[in-house]
Amino acid sequence: MTQALYQSSIQSLPLLGRGKVRDIYAIDEDKLLIVTSDRLSAFDVVLPDPIPRKGTVLTQLANFWFDRLGHVLPNQLTGIDPESVVTAEERSQVRGRGLVVKRLKPLPIEAVVRGYLIGSGWKDYQQTGAVCGIKLPAGLQLAAKLPEPIFTPATKAEEGHDENISFEQAQTDCAATLSGILQGTGRNGADIATEARNAAIALYTQAADYALTRGIIIADTKFEFGVDAQGTLHLIDEALTPDSSRFWPADSYQLGTNPPSYDKQYVRDHLETLDWGKTYPGPSLPAEVIARTSAKYVEAYEQLTGKKLVD
Repeated sequence: MTQALYQSSIQSLPLLGRGKVRDIYAIDEDKLLIVTSDRLSAFDVVLPDPIPRKGTVLTQLANFWFDRLGHVLPNQLTGIDPESVVTAEERSQVRGRGLVVKRLKPLPIEAVVRGYLIGSGWKDYQQTGAVCGIKLPAGLQLAAKLPEPIFTPATKAEEGHDENISFEQAQTDCAATLSGILQGTGRNGADIATEARNAAIALYTQAADYALTRGIIIADTKFEFGVDAQGTLHLIDEALTPDSSRFWPADSYQLGTNPPSYDKQYVRDHLETLDWGKTYPGPSLPAEVIARTSAKYVEAYEQLTGKKLVD
């Protein structure tokens, strides 16, 4: 199995921060280097064991979608080879998992699109007949396809869980966060939030239609967006990966049941058998769980793209 990368150690560029999965470095005032590690978080806890090939899958699958959906709106990519911005000794750390991206101002929301009734949306629907305040027809079953995709924005939590918010709150948050960068562009944050909603639904719809032809249902997903100095909206971070989306095998989909998914399911199932409190530090994973999780990530990439994953 390929050597895993738990944490990058690029010394030739300033480190700006580390997320649950990605390490971010500054190249200059206009560009960043993002290195997608093989770290895995479950129940909002980063686990001590990396999942080999996971970072490569996330990067290469996001690149596939950036290319396929580039006509919907611009994205963060610069086209610069990440190996060209680090030293020769550091190239192995970015090969296949690094991206040189534009420096953009992120919107302060997670742009969540739901096409099926599952997860927290199902719980909400059972209690209220709606999902995040959006009224749905009565009598829908678990995992039902919604009449049309719905946009349910959420906050970006520094720690713990993101919280669902109304679209009106998303507009307010975007207006407050983007006021400085939008000054003089003739645009405002509320307009940007509306554009993000429309773009997210268009991206999801086109991706979901394509994925069905490859035997995968995209039940829901979340996007992140940013704007440049001119106020132009861009798709940033990752897109339509097993980390940001719920992928179901179409051939085993059954209404009324919770379908298996192409993501961390083996890890979650294992962790649910342990008494660890779902707090940091997380428990170590058995080799079999690591191997099966890695295989699921690779399977998702290869089924969606029709290509073998090259490390």
